[in-house]
Amino acid sequence: MKKRNFYAGPSILNEGVIKNTAEAVLNFAGTGLSLMEVSHRGKEFSAVMAEARSLFKELLDIPEDFEVLFLGGGASLQFYQSALNFLKTKAAYLDTGSWAHKAIKEAKLVGEVEVVGSSEADGYKYIPEYKAPTGVDYFYYTSNNTIYGTEIRKDPEVSVPLISDMSSDIFTREIDWSKYNLVFGGAQKNLAPAGVTFVVVRKSALGNTGRILPTMLDYNTHIKKDSMFNTPPVLPVYTALQTMKWYKELGGVKAIEKRNQAKADELYGAIDSSKIFQGYAQPEARSLMNVTFVMKDEYKEKEAEFLDFATKAGCIGIKGYRTLGGFRASIYNGMDLEGVKQLTQAMKDFENKL
Repeated sequence: MKKRNFYAGPSILNEGVIKNTAEAVLNFAGTGLSLMEVSHRGKEFSAVMAEARSLFKELLDIPEDFEVLFLGGGASLQFYQSALNFLKTKAAYLDTGSWAHKAIKEAKLVGEVEVVGSSEADGYKYIPEYKAPTGVDYFYYTSNNTIYGTEIRKDPEVSVPLISDMSSDIFTREIDWSKYNLVFGGAQKNLAPAGVTFVVVRKSALGNTGRILPTMLDYNTHIKKDSMFNTPPVLPVYTALQTMKWYKELGGVKAIEKRNQAKADELYGAIDSSKIFQGYAQPEARSLMNVTFVMKDEYKEKEAEFLDFATKAGCIGIKGYRTLGGFRASIYNGMDLEGVKQLTQAMKDFENKL
């Protein structure tokens, strides 16, 4: 029986990507050295970094005015760094979950923040209505909410520049870059193992806050040094490149979106037709990446039993986030339809035996 990885992150990677990385760990680019021990400034890895930045731009059709950076610190550092580089007087934030909530907290250390909408009172089950005020420096939103299973799949229609944390749904849809100053995310959902953060930043929008920035927190520092101001996370960057090569083989972002929709339809269909399961997020806000569901009230005592049953059926990591409970199946780009069908079959088998 094949084991399927439904963890929310670090999460599933394509098998070919893992194999390519493993080979480079043993012998990178024919150097006779491990990827983990070569110089990041050597010609072999410099080529990897350049190709990774180029392919990122190609796959997402990123305009010339943007630079792609591969940095450390995770998305959590970007909560503060994004505000430090772009918040001059006031910014609008949409509160759709735990990660957006944390970003709001960090931005308040930099300047004035207006929360223009929140679904916290209703357990973050939906995307709240919002209208970004005029006269703000930017509108910030988290595109996908891994804990609660909601997602914003269209670029918000506002009259100010957008900043978005796309940690868990990057490379799942096309992006209208004319609306954005910044997109960032941790790579450990749809790109690479933990340790590298992608940043896509509009170069012409930088340097307008009037504040002196710490060297390491200034995006211009990393743009000027091609993401090598300090030693980059070499192995995750290499894996990210292998993942993007695989994305290109699949047919690019449009093909990936179609693939993901089929997986989500399979799983949500099983949930909605079940007598014992029900979805957590409201249908119109459902994520294609993180599917959250619970047992109906009369079957609540069966949750632990189902978790054990699904694990034995090869479906690993479907336990819900600790503050939410229930179940969460993360079906990122690396998951195939057969993997989702393995989970839906386990759900049906468990229900049939009750």
